[in-house]
Amino acid sequence: MSSTFLGMPATPPRSPFGTGNLRGERKFPQAAHDELRNEQLRRNLRKATHSIRAKRLAVTSELPDWERLRDAGSAIKADTMNRLPELLEQLERKVTEHGGTVHWARDGVEANEIVTRLVKETGSDEVIKVKSMATQETGLNEHLESQGVTAYETDLAELIVQLAHDKPSHILVPAIHRNRDEIRDIFRSAIPGVDPGLDSVPAHLAAAARAYLREKFMSVPVAVSGANFGIAETGTLSVVESEGNGRMCLTMPKTLITVMGIEKVLPRYQDLEVFLQLLPRSSTGERMNPYTSMWTGVVPGDGPQEFHLVLLDNGRTAALADRIGRQALHCIRCSACLNVCPVYERAGGHAYGSTYPGPIGAVLTPQLAGMDAAKNDPNSSLPYASSLCGACFDACPVKIDIPSLLVELRHQHTEQAGTTAEKLAMKAAATVMTRPGLFTAAQMAAGTGGRVLAGRDRKISRLPAPFDGWTDTRDLPAPPRRTFRSWLASAEGEAALRSAAEEGARPGDGAVRHDAPHESHEEGNR
Repeated sequence: MSSTFLGMPATPPRSPFGTGNLRGERKFPQAAHDELRNEQLRRNLRKATHSIRAKRLAVTSELPDWERLRDAGSAIKADTMNRLPELLEQLERKVTEHGGTVHWARDGVEANEIVTRLVKETGSDEVIKVKSMATQETGLNEHLESQGVTAYETDLAELIVQLAHDKPSHILVPAIHRNRDEIRDIFRSAIPGVDPGLDSVPAHLAAAARAYLREKFMSVPVAVSGANFGIAETGTLSVVESEGNGRMCLTMPKTLITVMGIEKVLPRYQDLEVFLQLLPRSSTGERMNPYTSMWTGVVPGDGPQEFHLVLLDNGRTAALADRIGRQALHCIRCSACLNVCPVYERAGGHAYGSTYPGPIGAVLTPQLAGMDAAKNDPNSSLPYASSLCGACFDACPVKIDIPSLLVELRHQHTEQAGTTAEKLAMKAAATVMTRPGLFTAAQMAAGTGGRVLAGRDRKISRLPAPFDGWTDTRDLPAPPRRTFRSWLASAEGEAALRSAAEEGARPGDGAVRHDAPHESHEEGNR
């Protein structure tokens, strides 16, 4: 009887190397080193993150069932990941029933090609955009530009970043690293026809942006959006935003193209009851979102008359296949973890090199794009861009255990790294520590060498490689002249132990009487 071998299941592909914005040019320590020198950046970040953090604490403390909401959000996302294929098929079916068209994109390259083709089919060479992390991830704006299509960001912060030829540095507030004076200068130099006397009053800056964008809202026939949620039960898509620009993009153009990561699907319309409470409180510190837009396919005579939904994988299936790491797909992009992270507050978002900065970016980016796609892959440093303090876990509205995910990714990176100096050092240490004679000799050698390296203050400020990483940022106390083991074996140590034993045997406060009756022990055990 013959049999056919179908092969082992293939590992799902990650985001293609060298595409999109899921990998920086340098590792995190090198990038952060430069950002830490930018005092203005650090002041901007400190002010913004502390302000958002305080607002969030105020509005979440108002709810007696906040922790139950977090539990509900976590449970819904876990259920979604467990049933993701069937929910996506249900979403496709419902969108199609309501007049929309669904496209499946295996990666960012394919998503960009689909969107570009759809735009060109309309005959337009311009699109207006709602803030979208998915299209930032794929590098859609750059791809459209290379194909002769101009994309206009309509979110105020995204507009600032675009006009400055900059990159976003925060999930919720992309221009968090800019202050109002910098924004005024950007508008003066980049917005056609702007008042050269424009000042830095926030209302005046917003008015200048509004005047610039109003013509685009009225004239551009194609819009590109992301989606905060997609409801499998009804085929409904939802975008939440704070300025009203999204509402304009989602209602006025003739054609609407939505690019949605496949993890954004929710099973039921009722699930929005949970997430529309969790998201605004965790992101902007508001009780409810100012603008919540929802649409289901195409409605004749109302809103866009052509709707396309692009479902983006780009490494998400690979993350889903990781039993531990799949938890990162629960993220609802609220940015609460960034606002409490001491590393992000000091280094800023650009140091992460990815569309997704901060603690969630440190776990999500390696999951989507991998950590070892090339030698010295910058993504391999992201799981180490954390103090593991746990503040991100406490803040996360869907209870993603980010510290545990970071530790797991560190483990995965170590396993993939092969033989390294660190592994050899740990193996040598294990050999020494399991042999008392070698351990004692090593202690004596380390003590002698340490005292030679120590300064007059009995501190070591510089260790030789490969241990110099420790002393790059801290001093090391010099080893003592005598180890505890040698002191214990000496006559002095023996005498001290004998004296302590005799002291403990004397009756008195806190001492145990050896002649105490057995009944007292029995009484204490009852």
